[in-house]
Amino acid sequence: MGQGKQGVTAVENPSKGGDLMGQVEQNPIALVQAKLKEVEIRFKGWLEKQTLPVEAAVVTTTSAAQGAAIGAFMGTLTGDVSSLVTPPPNAGGLNPEAMASLKQAQALAGGPLVQARNFAVMTGVNAGISCVMRRLRGKEDVQSSMVAAFGSGAMFSLVSGMGGSNQAANVVTSGLFFALIQGGIFQMGQKFSQPPAEDTQYIRTRSMLNNLGLQSYEKNFKRGLLTDRTLPLLTDSALRDVKIPPGPRLLILDHIERNPELKKG
Repeated sequence: MGQGKQGVTAVENPSKGGDLMGQVEQNPIALVQAKLKEVEIRFKGWLEKQTLPVEAAVVTTTSAAQGAAIGAFMGTLTGDVSSLVTPPPNAGGLNPEAMASLKQAQALAGGPLVQARNFAVMTGVNAGISCVMRRLRGKEDVQSSMVAAFGSGAMFSLVSGMGGSNQAANVVTSGLFFALIQGGIFQMGQKFSQPPAEDTQYIRTRSMLNNLGLQSYEKNFKRGLLTDRTLPLLTDSALRDVKIPPGPRLLILDHIERNPELKKG
């Protein structure tokens, strides 16, 4: 019987060992994800403490870099077909509208470098203006979104050369077009993302957590019934009771301390 039990143990152990090996193999990925999340939280916390010019410059630069990468990738996929859209020999005799259409086609058909430039300008300017509007107005709404989109469209018109011979009119037209599109998208997003009725007590809490990159802890606030009205009363022990780790606790308390609106309740 003793040998039989040892045999069973010998059979079971390899299975457990395999599970442990699987966990060990998964751990590095989980560790990397946790580390990246920690870096993101620290970066957002650091950025929030900076002056408006510094924050706007950092946001604009990082967003422009992301846009340039996307544009370069898309330009690589489509290829540089701008060489196919060349002015005819008698281009000087074309009317202004025809030349404007030709320039528009060239701007949209450029290769990786052209598309990288276009996307960098659009995303960078949009993010930078959004950052400034959020800091100045203390909120994100359709007006701020449309202002940022107008600036993005205007700058895109300037760098791409799209439109007719009247550059000023092109800038305004492109800006208005971008603003209207962005406003429509924002309104549709607001319409389809309205929180349930019971979530109206967590509007400011949700906005705060989103700004800090801590939206995953919203459920902890709800579990402890820490509503918007409790924000001025929050303490480290209260956040600890709802299982929020030390790092996010510090960011939340610091954010409330530096935000007069949240301290009023």
